[in-house]
Amino acid sequence: MDYKAAGAPKLGKNAPKHAEHNAHGSKKKPFGAREDKAALLARMKKAAEKK
Repeated sequence: MDYKAAGAPKLGKNAPKHAEHNAHGSKKKPFGAREDKAALLARMKKAAEKK
C-alpha cells in the first residue's frame, strides 16, 4: 500500500454553508436591539387569537 498517496484528512472549516436570514447583526436582528416585553406579549396574544 502506498501510504504517501493517502495524505492527511482535510479538516472542516467550522463555518455555516449559508447565512441565516435572522442572524445577529443583520437588518432584521441588529446587535443590542431587544423588544420590550409589552410588544412580545401583544404579539403572543394576537397569535393566540388566530388559533
